[in-house]
Amino acid sequence: MLISTKYTHADLLAIPYDGKRREILDGELVVTPSPNLTHQRVLRRLAFALMKYLEANPIGEVLVAPLDVILGDLDVLEPDILLVLDEHRPILRDWVRGAPDLVIEILSPTTAANDRGPKLKAYARHQVPEYWIVDPEAWTLEVYRLAGTGYELARVFGADETLTSELLPGFSVALASVLFEG
Repeated sequence: MLISTKYTHADLLAIPYDGKRREILDGELVVTPSPNLTHQRVLRRLAFALMKYLEANPIGEVLVAPLDVILGDLDVLEPDILLVLDEHRPILRDWVRGAPDLVIEILSPTTAANDRGPKLKAYARHQVPEYWIVDPEAWTLEVYRLAGTGYELARVFGADETLTSELLPGFSVALASVLFEG
């Protein structure tokens, strides 16, 4: 007889720290290596652009991984970058307990399949309004917006374009400045 174990946030907390990144997707434990240098540089530049925007437009808070986002009992994720608008600030407690307004995943060879598949579905299931996928190899940023029961691809920005978002009025950044050292 096969017994299925579903993991929860309490189970994550009970695992001794060993430097590995762990998430729970629909009760399944997912372990990935730390991100590579390109990933971290893109993360730093994009988070900085968002923080700079929020300094001039104080409408929320940007946070970066590692930080558990507890979407539900069986979905505990660590988006690379997340944004919580002020009206949803009560979800910011010991961890993030609820759906952020924006989550951003930066693709790595070891995470791309999860970021485009199960994580995309989990963020939609838990009603995260906007999801960005940054692909440093393709030099693109995909913007997904919640529509009905899932996401619709709203726009793909290329490296030569300026990133904007309906969620963040007046936000703009040259995508090349995020994707490339400059």
